[in-house]
Amino acid sequence: MPNQDQTDLIRNGQGFIAALDQSGGSTPKALRLYGVGEDAYGNEAEMFDLVHAMRARIVQSPAFNGDRVVGAILFEMTMDRQIGGKPSAQFLWEDCGVVPFLKVDKGLAAEENGCQVMKPMPDLDALLDRAVANGVYGTKMRSVISAANPAGIKAVVEQQFEVGKQILAKGLVPIIEPEVTITIADKSEAEEMLRDVILAHLDALADDQMVMLKLTLPEVDNLYKPLVDHPRVLKVVALSGGYNREEANDRLSRQTGMIASFSRALTEGLSADQTDEQFNAVLDASIQSIRDASVAG
Repeated sequence: MPNQDQTDLIRNGQGFIAALDQSGGSTPKALRLYGVGEDAYGNEAEMFDLVHAMRARIVQSPAFNGDRVVGAILFEMTMDRQIGGKPSAQFLWEDCGVVPFLKVDKGLAAEENGCQVMKPMPDLDALLDRAVANGVYGTKMRSVISAANPAGIKAVVEQQFEVGKQILAKGLVPIIEPEVTITIADKSEAEEMLRDVILAHLDALADDQMVMLKLTLPEVDNLYKPLVDHPRVLKVVALSGGYNREEANDRLSRQTGMIASFSRALTEGLSADQTDEQFNAVLDASIQSIRDASVAG
């Protein structure tokens, strides 16, 4: 069963969830934005060493704690490594008071009906067992919606909830993430379809099943309020989705009951070249602004 103290923090904490789960495909960009070019590493192992150092620097900053950051999503390789001499998930909870989550998807399948479901995850059960052993509270998995296509959206949500039930069976809380691409012309229509399909799946969950949702900031303010209020939803969190921090915070501040789960918007302005004092000051300001937007609604 999920840890009750962690559930209470996610439900009631005055903060947001940090997304520190860049995977192999998105890591080079994350490092470039951090001031580390591809000439700084010669292979994938060295690349992951550098991004782990970046994540560890963020987590070990005095600005990063459960007062404003209630949760953090880890990449699998981060879970398997240490921060501050402890397994990463253990350090997050014991030293920071931050609830650990794990990204479990293996990337996206080819687009069909304007949408991308997740690639198969044949080793998911084993990964979930490792997550439980590491003290992880929940998981996150991402699909992508790039058109207001009913068949595509239906397929995305059906897969998310099917895998979500597999995760629930392990005693973990799944974050279901059907991301809507922010640049599509029919974004508003796609979001309305998505909300209605998610509601139908939530209604079908058992009384003892609780999920979280991670959604693109909507075009229509409070479009997702019925999801926020649903008894089977622990929390609805927002992804920044390519919006810069200022715009993401502005959009988020108008959504009642949604909190942030930002990645790029969180690390914006951080650099490997900064002194610890500079780094901590920038991160502190970033965390404060995202926290303020998260509780504004």
